[in-house]
Amino acid sequence: MSLPLRITYNGQDYSYTIISKKIEIDITEIKIALNGEELTISRNYSGEWDIKETTISDEPGLFKAIAKNIALRYRL
Repeated sequence: MSLPLRITYNGQDYSYTIISKKIEIDITEIKIALNGEELTISRNYSGEWDIKETTISDEPGLFKAIAKNIALRYRL
């Protein structure tokens, strides 16, 4: 497991960890842990990142911000 990463979204700080062992440029799924919950972020055919386990109360903008943060960090 990696070190916790932080992101600020809508004025709130969130901490998440990347569970996926190997992140390469051609990866299509990344597993993360956010607030004790394991989530999977996947890349669709148009290159956008989406979360698989979404509910009505979740903020899709937060998940997209986390995916963008990971993509920028690992140059995906």
